[in-house]
Amino acid sequence: MDKLQTPHSAYHWAGETDRFFEGWYYRVTLPEINQTFAFMYSIDDPAGGTAYSGGAAQILGPDDRYFWRTFPKVKGFWADYQRLGLGHWQKRPLGSFPRQLTPNQFNQQIEEGYQATATLNQGKLHDPTTGETVSWEYEIQPIYGWGDPNRPQKATAGWLSFLPLFEPGWQILIAHGRATGYIQWQGKTYQFTNAPAYSEKNWGRAFPAKWFWLNCNAFIDEPDLALTAGGGRREVLGLGEEVALICFHYQGKFYEFVPWHAEVSWEIQPWGEWKMTAIGAELKAEIVGQTDREGTLLRAPTETGLEFCCRDTMQGQVDLKLSNRSGEMIFEASSQNCGLEVGGIPWSGSWRNSS
Repeated sequence: MDKLQTPHSAYHWAGETDRFFEGWYYRVTLPEINQTFAFMYSIDDPAGGTAYSGGAAQILGPDDRYFWRTFPKVKGFWADYQRLGLGHWQKRPLGSFPRQLTPNQFNQQIEEGYQATATLNQGKLHDPTTGETVSWEYEIQPIYGWGDPNRPQKATAGWLSFLPLFEPGWQILIAHGRATGYIQWQGKTYQFTNAPAYSEKNWGRAFPAKWFWLNCNAFIDEPDLALTAGGGRREVLGLGEEVALICFHYQGKFYEFVPWHAEVSWEIQPWGEWKMTAIGAELKAEIVGQTDREGTLLRAPTETGLEFCCRDTMQGQVDLKLSNRSGEMIFEASSQNCGLEVGGIPWSGSWRNSS
């Protein structure tokens, strides 16, 4: 996995006491039943002592059903400063300190919590209000990080993301992988082998005003295709700018349409339709995401902690086209297992722009 480890995979918090958050997203798709599980982990103000200090785990399950659990004690959280690795325990076993455990140790010693790395996602949560319990354990075989798999991996926001200029930061960790294991959800056990897997993260001290996102790595008859696209309004040295990208991996190659070497334009409705076009030096990419589902409200980081400020579905329709600039089609693909999201300040009418 080391050769596929992306920049920014490690934990970013450096011990400051000012406002800070870091969040991680893991997903596994089960195309044969047209369902997806998305796991969202987060930590706010890890130094402790503020109204927002603490962690959370959210799960978006089959048919976009929602589960969440808070972890008020920041001292139950751990994260790796060298590579992708994190976890949070609701209660600490006597004489122990939060750290990565083997899957067997975790199952035997931890009553409630989670742990996740580049090759594992494991946890068990219990909602005392409803009595619902969720547990999961699956191994991940990474296929694509972010970039050409035979070269050093790339920062999603480019080399300037290594400087404290952009807030928040965003990094795709595993654009495409294969997951094997199980998820127990609402009294049913889902077992899977080599299911499409994905992970990303964000972090920072400022929070996006609004954003949109499309992601899919379960295309019909295209098991090696993985798409991530999105955009938003972020801060650069305290000033706002709107940016977007379309990127995908396909048959061992990375196709990157980003503002520093392509023109990316978009037209996003408040909900229901996502249209993006990117024109590079030689190629043109077009994607259209659509859904007639209502979507599910999720919590996302804000200046006042996690708030219901984004809407998602994991059962969106997406169509992707790649052509040369003269219009000759190179390939096209579609899926009904696309993740679609809008977030931040609600907007009325279509959001149109280019970067």
